[in-house]
Amino acid sequence: MKINFGSQIYESAAPVTVYDAAKEAFGMVERSVLAANVNGNTVALNYTIENDADVQLLTFADKDGAHVFRHTAAHILAQAVKRLYPQTKLTIGPALDDGFYYDFDSDVPFTPDVLKALEAEMKKIVKENLKIERFELPRDEAVAFMTEREEPYKVQLINELPEGSIISFYRQGEFVDLCAGPHLFSTGAVKAFKLTQCTGAYWKGDQNNKQLQRIYGLAFPSKDELNAYVTALEEARKRDHNKIGRELEYFTTVDSIGQGLPILMPKGARVIQTLQRWIEDEEQKRGYLLTKTPLMAKRDLYRISGHWDHYRDGMFILGDADDETKECFALRPMTCPFQYQVFLNKKRSYRDLPMRLGETSTLFRNEESGEMHGLIRVRQFTISEGHLILRPEQLEEEFRGCLELAKYVLDTVGMLENCTFRFSQWDPARAGIKYEGTPEQWEHAQSVMKDILDNLGVEYEIGIDEAAFYGPKLDIQYKNVFGKEDTIVTIQIDMLLAQKFGMEYVDSDNTMKTPYIIHRTSLGCYERTLAYLIERYAGALPTWMAPVQVRMLPIGDEQVAYCDEIANKLTALGVRVEVDRRNETIGYKLRNAQLEKLPYMVVVGAKEVESGTVAVRSRREGEKGAMSVDAFIAELMTEIAEKRR
Repeated sequence: MKINFGSQIYESAAPVTVYDAAKEAFGMVERSVLAANVNGNTVALNYTIENDADVQLLTFADKDGAHVFRHTAAHILAQAVKRLYPQTKLTIGPALDDGFYYDFDSDVPFTPDVLKALEAEMKKIVKENLKIERFELPRDEAVAFMTEREEPYKVQLINELPEGSIISFYRQGEFVDLCAGPHLFSTGAVKAFKLTQCTGAYWKGDQNNKQLQRIYGLAFPSKDELNAYVTALEEARKRDHNKIGRELEYFTTVDSIGQGLPILMPKGARVIQTLQRWIEDEEQKRGYLLTKTPLMAKRDLYRISGHWDHYRDGMFILGDADDETKECFALRPMTCPFQYQVFLNKKRSYRDLPMRLGETSTLFRNEESGEMHGLIRVRQFTISEGHLILRPEQLEEEFRGCLELAKYVLDTVGMLENCTFRFSQWDPARAGIKYEGTPEQWEHAQSVMKDILDNLGVEYEIGIDEAAFYGPKLDIQYKNVFGKEDTIVTIQIDMLLAQKFGMEYVDSDNTMKTPYIIHRTSLGCYERTLAYLIERYAGALPTWMAPVQVRMLPIGDEQVAYCDEIANKLTALGVRVEVDRRNETIGYKLRNAQLEKLPYMVVVGAKEVESGTVAVRSRREGEKGAMSVDAFIAELMTEIAEKRR
């Protein structure tokens, strides 16, 4: 047996644990090593290697290493809860990017005082340095084991596992939990943690199930790292779009309208309009044809596309979905089957391809009420949606164009630097359930997409079971100020739906061929993007996209006419400008403009009127002093045209 550690190779005649092999290979194992990647699988250091293996040791700096660390912290929390409140029932407790959570069924409200008591008990468990051991049981014994421990949620999870699944448990002291793992060697390695809040959560995310209590926590290897993160988190909360966006009057929500249905106030609406016009113009430059399609369709259309079978629960349905004797409509959750009708409108030739169709689409998705969050998770939203219908040999070049457009757009608005790329693939185990098409079709589509991504030099992670039901996709993931990732842009390869809709073209050899389709967005959801921009810039949006770019501040009534004259010039040039005519002091007007985070404040007094100048204050540069009107306008127009950040 040979174990390749990269820089060292260890050989053994008998099975050996990762820890022992690494200790022999390097003479020691650093305390910072938390887990290992063995032939692509994350395992604990006490995992036994039986065959030749490629091993990478993982620390907290590695995503998988941090996951193991935080997953162990979740088990320490669960053990503390069971010690203090033995009647509590355990459910699930996964690791997160910055910490962990665990859902509990308990009659005891987990108040802030209870969280403090749980933290204290967790510290005791860490101090005890309990050894963490893994063991497996057959299904019947596993069910009996958890039934005896009066853990009904664990019993349900065991019964839902597919036949042949490995049913594993982890023991630390008196505490045992059903878990796939892996975990650390012992509880003593988790040195710094903090319980942050308790919220409500439905079992399995279904509001028809019982509501549980979810305790969130943070976990880091040292107190310094924990404190630094807490400080950063406090700063992030100051940037929360739910707070700033409402304070600056970008959007509001109304209970009588409903969750996930925000009202865009004039400022928010203006920002989104600016972004939409820019995207539509940019797409037109790149050969896109603009469409405008209906907001709803009969269920017949969604049956053809497959959305009726795969996405029905996420749609708003108008009428009785099960009554085949009457028409039934649904608000659209996507635009693709609508845009296909443009291609199908007449017979097409290979000379018509690629056909690039773009639309600013309003979509509707019936999200769970507990998932709603400001502008980030909503039920009605607008998206820069597009579909490219093309010949197979055009696929790579058109995919490249979609990726270049998305990167240009995200870079221009200042978000690309916080983006990563995920190659989202299907899960063969869910063939025929979540995914349409044959394994051969999926392997072909994913192989083609892999070649394209590799040829374009895209660095990506693989996301299993993250594909669309009709094909693989490249998801551009954006990390917000809280460190949470969301998909902001997708580019999808589709080799299935064209055939379902009977889409064909006459090829150069006069035979009928089925085209390929790329589904893509260039900026994604405008509402979500606005939320991210508010957080990214703490409400101080760049001048080119700011809802109000300039505010004229006359010192007295005598200067209002001069301000109006300049404002008219700016308006004629497309600048968004206001004149503050209120009978207030100039100091008051300036403070208001600063609180609103306006890019430019232009003060005008008698001296400026007499000299034909303006006194300019920039949000970014501070006092710029007196300038001629023409000089100010020229500088402003250049900044807007260059879309400076």
